[in-house]
Amino acid sequence: MKAFDLLPVLIRLVAEEEAASGDLSGLASKARHRLDDISHHPNAYYFGPADRLVPWVAPEKSSEDGSLRSTIVTSVLTPVWDSDRRARRAKLAGAMTDLIKANKRVLLIAPDNGTLDDSLLASAKALRGAGLQYRSFLCRYEPPTIAGESGINLHDLSFESQVSAFLGKSQSDKAGLRRKLTRYLELAPILRYKAEKQKDLDEVRHLEWRLLSALGDVQASIKRLQDTLTVYENLPIWHRIGMQVVGSNVVTMKENCELYEAQKQEYLEELEVAQARINELKPEAYIDPELRPEYDELKEEIARLGGVDRVREVLATEEETARRPFLQAKRVVAVTAATVVGDSLFGPLRYDALLVDEAPRIPLPLLFICACMTRERIVLTGDPHELPMPKPISLGLQTLLLGWHMGLTAHTFSAKVSSHL
Repeated sequence: MKAFDLLPVLIRLVAEEEAASGDLSGLASKARHRLDDISHHPNAYYFGPADRLVPWVAPEKSSEDGSLRSTIVTSVLTPVWDSDRRARRAKLAGAMTDLIKANKRVLLIAPDNGTLDDSLLASAKALRGAGLQYRSFLCRYEPPTIAGESGINLHDLSFESQVSAFLGKSQSDKAGLRRKLTRYLELAPILRYKAEKQKDLDEVRHLEWRLLSALGDVQASIKRLQDTLTVYENLPIWHRIGMQVVGSNVVTMKENCELYEAQKQEYLEELEVAQARINELKPEAYIDPELRPEYDELKEEIARLGGVDRVREVLATEEETARRPFLQAKRVVAVTAATVVGDSLFGPLRYDALLVDEAPRIPLPLLFICACMTRERIVLTGDPHELPMPKPISLGLQTLLLGWHMGLTAHTFSAKVSSHL
């Protein structure tokens, strides 16, 4: 039998329990909906590791020793059956350490919060012993029921604590970004104004240069005419006759001098206006030497982030907790099996490996759903004496042996009691 073939049985049994018990906690209803989703969207789930689980939960024949239900050795499913809880938790912690070193994403589940805290403590000690920063890898989704021990504070590993720390840094980053945007928007119009004034200054300076050039030409012409008038009487007759032929005589030269003088005065007046304007524009166009590098750096940063509009969108958006992406980024998530099924946050999440502590105490529907969220490997640990004797379940013309606890109502009650002990 394959895991997918077991789905109709689980859906039916969960629906029967939901109808019989009234499902006050709502866990049976949520489990049924998750099982229905697996049945209708099988491509969104993984059945390889779950298939290896089937011989343990639905053995072909009954056996008094639960640890002998399957003798198939596979790297996909690793059962750790041992009556010594400390020994099996040490093996579970060792498997977790190996998976973390292999850069795998791990889901650690347990039947109740007390068991989960004990398992998480053992895992944290193993990681610390292996020289790994356990705080960087472990995340406890529900609030821990104990503070911790041996220098390990479980509250530091809680999901809410880690999200709060992350959001605190995010708020700090936003405050810094807001300051940068404010400063950029403050400098941008100033430098734009300065650039316009610099452009005006360049144009007026170019006009000044043209006026000075024209003034120089006019002064040179006046000097040439005055020099000619001074020596005109001493010029040879043929030279003076040649000048008169082209209309240059004493009278016309004096008239030209007057014209050049009038033109010179015009140039001087225009030059005076231009130089006055230059003196006005110089302070307006001046930029503090430190202002330009600051502006260029801010402009580059804003452009890298997508521009002013994009940065404004980011700052205007209310801070979202981004719980699912944050949870998905954690290497190891420790959570009770009931929360995985009951919390919609875990719906689309998938993991490379599933580590199950005290597996016989977890109802089969919850264990099955968690197994279908796993891509590569499952590690089961527990006391083999807690595995129930397989019971026949009628499937029309066929009978199926089911050797795992099913009761979701009893599990919910025992989990609540264990969490308060």
